[in-house]
Amino acid sequence: MLGKVRALLQKAESTEFPQEAEALTARAQELIARYNLDEALVEAGLGGTRPDGRPVAVTHPYAGPKAMLLHVVAEANRCRSVWHRERGEATVLGFPSDLVAVELLFTSLLVQATSAMLQAGSRQDASGRSRTKSFRHSFLSAYALRIGERLREATERVVKENASADLSPVLASRNAAVEQSVAELFPKLRRYRGGAPTNTDGWLHGRAAADQAALGHGELSDRRQAEGRG
Repeated sequence: MLGKVRALLQKAESTEFPQEAEALTARAQELIARYNLDEALVEAGLGGTRPDGRPVAVTHPYAGPKAMLLHVVAEANRCRSVWHRERGEATVLGFPSDLVAVELLFTSLLVQATSAMLQAGSRQDASGRSRTKSFRHSFLSAYALRIGERLREATERVVKENASADLSPVLASRNAAVEQSVAELFPKLRRYRGGAPTNTDGWLHGRAAADQAALGHGELSDRRQAEGRG
């Protein structure tokens, strides 16, 4: 499964078409979700598995939006991230198979987000002063929030497809275990809000970059045909 996920994400990083990149990423999330649901059921039957933690680099520039991206990827995969701003990293807590998924997706999405941001170019105001920094900060923040929505949608689809497996008690138990680990390790934790966007142009471009996605191969094919007819 990990081999298939890596292959999908590598294609997403290398394609020049945003729609294809997002479709491939959504497909990777669905594969991960299916695999990790199976793992959750097996681990629940065996017992004894506990949440773990691992560090993930969150570096400048734009460390805040990058931390937001890691946060939404972690939440979509039933993990939690704690950003250590002064150390340039975050701690991600969750069950082992979920942690692997978070690290793979975050690394790939950061490459994709950076590529889309650079393609959007630089910005200046009416007086010729650079607005590139605020544009890119808002771009990445909007991208992170919208990608989080789309990853959750992909995960929820898989959960609904497996409704007959009665996953609710298992998932609720795992979520509670992760929350308990966070509370034990970080009792004075403060929530990072991210702040309001300072550059509306960057925010709209970032959300659009994440929102152009085709979430399935059928939709991607339909869009390509429509573009060809256009």
